[in-house]
Amino acid sequence: MKAILDDRQWHHDPKHFMANGEILPNPEQPRRIEVLRGGAEVAGCVFEAPEDAGLGPIAAVHTSEYLTFLQNIYRRWQYIDGAGDEVIPNIHPARRNDGYPKSATGQSGYHQADTACPIAQGTWEAAYWSAQSAVTGADRVIDGIQSVYVLARPPGHHAFGDIAGGFCFLNNSAIAAERLRAAGLRPAIVDVDVHHGNGTQGIFYERDDVLTASIHADPDRFYPFFWGHAQERGEGRGLGCNLNLPLARGTDDEGFLKALGTALERVSMHGADVLVVALGLDASVDDPFQGLAVTQDGFARIGAALAGLGLPVLFVQEGGYLSDSLGINLTRVLDGYQTAV
Repeated sequence: MKAILDDRQWHHDPKHFMANGEILPNPEQPRRIEVLRGGAEVAGCVFEAPEDAGLGPIAAVHTSEYLTFLQNIYRRWQYIDGAGDEVIPNIHPARRNDGYPKSATGQSGYHQADTACPIAQGTWEAAYWSAQSAVTGADRVIDGIQSVYVLARPPGHHAFGDIAGGFCFLNNSAIAAERLRAAGLRPAIVDVDVHHGNGTQGIFYERDDVLTASIHADPDRFYPFFWGHAQERGEGRGLGCNLNLPLARGTDDEGFLKALGTALERVSMHGADVLVVALGLDASVDDPFQGLAVTQDGFARIGAALAGLGLPVLFVQEGGYLSDSLGINLTRVLDGYQTAV
């Protein structure tokens, strides 16, 4: 299987993360790249660097205002007397149509949903090349390659068109899907991360040309809380083109695979001719977030189920945090897929 990775993704090295009022070490660590690359190579992946397609494919999903913010906010933050080492918001607007301030502090609150997406010196560069990796992966699929794995880090599925959140800055899966759609394909996104892909949902919520389906821990008591409920089905032209399948905390292989079968049936009914898999591995029973309880065998069965559609597949890495089984789980997904093709 072809695989895409750019080493500049190492340059994003977040230090902080707030949960339940406590400042903790950020779990989205650069070492994830090393572990995930190893897991992919065991599955036979051969990595290549992405090409630089410029801002166009990214701006097809994200606003120019937001991209200006991401590219410049760390430099601007340095002019604040006594500012911390990372851009972390401390105030947020009540509504998206509230005023847009000129200050770096105010704009950070407007464009960063939470305290889990700190921006430091290497963040824009890493996020840019993570997104370019997804674009190159999409281009390989457009060229006729049946399956491609993109090691995208930082991840992307919590990023809206103009908001970062949950370790995510640019929505790699959405950028890839839009690239595929612009080439005349009809993509569907299936998100198997333990957290709901709220940014991806938001980007396509009023559209009928990209199906979005997410299987995740029930957000009633789990991040991202405000999105991911079953009644969220899309709006306008997009009504019926968004599918959320929230699962009870601790759901095991059987429950997850049953939900995945429902999602894949919807993909077929959408008439999709290409599948983007937002490949979170944090549904693992071993993941630090402890939302679901998918085993290593379960991940192999997920890969096989995805192959069962018979569509070209672009795997875009989302979550999955450091544990003894992180690399193994990636190997099992990719092996399960390749064995079943």
